[in-house]
Amino acid sequence: MRDVTDLPAPHRRSFLKYTGALGAAAALSSSLAACSSGPQSTNDTGGGKGGKDATLTAVIGYGNDGSWDPTQTASAFSMAANHHIYEGLLDTDPISREPYAALATEVPSDLTGTSWKFTLRAGATFHDGKPVTADDVVFVFDRILDPNTQTLAKGFFESWLKEVRRVDASTVELILKFPFPDGLSRLTLAKVMPRHVFSLPGAWDDAIKGKAVGSGPYRQTAHHPKSNTTFEAFAGYNGPRPPAFKRMNWLTIVDAAPRVAKISGASAGAQIADNIPYANIEQLKKGGMSVQGGAGMNNLFLMFNTRHKPFDDARVRQALHYAIDTGKMVEVALRGHGRPSSSFLNEGNPAYRSAKTVYGYDPEKAKKLLKAAGVSGLKVDILAVNVSWIVDCLPTIKASWDAIGVETTLSPQETTAVFTKMDQKQDYQVVAAASNPNQFGLDADLIMHYNYGPRNLWMQYARWADDPVARQLFKDMDRATREPDPGRKKAMIQDYVDVVAEQAVLYPVVHNELMTAWDPGRLSGIRAQPYPGINLLQAKWA
Repeated sequence: MRDVTDLPAPHRRSFLKYTGALGAAAALSSSLAACSSGPQSTNDTGGGKGGKDATLTAVIGYGNDGSWDPTQTASAFSMAANHHIYEGLLDTDPISREPYAALATEVPSDLTGTSWKFTLRAGATFHDGKPVTADDVVFVFDRILDPNTQTLAKGFFESWLKEVRRVDASTVELILKFPFPDGLSRLTLAKVMPRHVFSLPGAWDDAIKGKAVGSGPYRQTAHHPKSNTTFEAFAGYNGPRPPAFKRMNWLTIVDAAPRVAKISGASAGAQIADNIPYANIEQLKKGGMSVQGGAGMNNLFLMFNTRHKPFDDARVRQALHYAIDTGKMVEVALRGHGRPSSSFLNEGNPAYRSAKTVYGYDPEKAKKLLKAAGVSGLKVDILAVNVSWIVDCLPTIKASWDAIGVETTLSPQETTAVFTKMDQKQDYQVVAAASNPNQFGLDADLIMHYNYGPRNLWMQYARWADDPVARQLFKDMDRATREPDPGRKKAMIQDYVDVVAEQAVLYPVVHNELMTAWDPGRLSGIRAQPYPGINLLQAKWA
């Protein structure tokens, strides 16, 4: 099975190769990102009780064969790895998401203007020994802002960032279209990449396939798609997050049972794993593991094809949401580790407010809405990703819809298969999948634009962008982006989130916790993330 963030992200799938699926077996020429011809996940797992020079072995519950291009990827594995390999001008704390100086020497203090200057850290070098310069910074931002290059990162910057200029060899200036303090935390999404490496012909394709050369505390030493990726401490790193582990081996094990087995028992082959199934929490705790969860935006959402009648009618979409017994879903499928959604945003988001339309379990209201829409005898096929916890939730949806007279069929498939159908514009009725925009940050403006927008791929999938309600929504979203007053901006976001809730085109059913397990006898400084992957930049051997 494939998992949540291997699914395609808006703005990044101009070609199917951006998923990494077409490049999974490709050999990379760089010695920093060399592929082998076969699985290597059993090599140097470091599961023993060795000393400080032992290899840290992590188990990631997501594929490592998605895109590794930092300007393109939404892959959980590669995004987590890239935070260890690359640096932004600023990076953010993995939990609070507060920005800190990474390649830059300091965080700007005056955010009222439209110009931010950054001086690069003296002595910063890339993993191939070449110095990091202002030209490298400009190179990456030019790619992101290039109107002829469609990248995922463009959606995070183009609305507020006009250009990035070279001042001198170690200084850059960001020119903003208007004051935008929220942009600081987004700078971690613009990882600085060496121009002398990635300006070469075919280099961006190599980046998609797994080539990674950064200035961060760990350098990539090998990359084996569908198996593992290895790292070693970068001796030339002089930044704020020095490497604590001499070597790391990250295994990709998407299936739950072997992933849990890898960190279980006295002979465990790994010290940390993410995406822990709820059913295994107590087992792992009894075995001496620490298991903690992070509650955030992770969600099961429904996306409707608004060009397929009767899903063009908001009342039908609303009815199907009201019909779902979300309390039962949380209790049975999520074992209490989740909440029914009361907004597009999760309750812990700084901009959260309960939406005016909350889809509490109300089958009678669902029936009335279907009747008002003139719909009877509806048959629905749910095209779903086969992520394990999503599959656990699907029977509740089917039972709920069957109970109001909507004959429901479940069709779980590989994530890539589901979204290949979307890319090919094949007909469908409803998609059930998982998403977690928190991997990009916490600010609601970013989260909502990730999911909704006139050129957004999600809206292309839902075929809703040309709807008059959608057009007005997009205008309201853009006005909120430009609003300088934080309180007013928050209120504007909450108001348009009400529209998103009422329309229910792409909308969460439940938000759930993501669980991380680790051996506290071997590791310290671990914090469970509310989004996929792990961050070991402040961890160390116990």
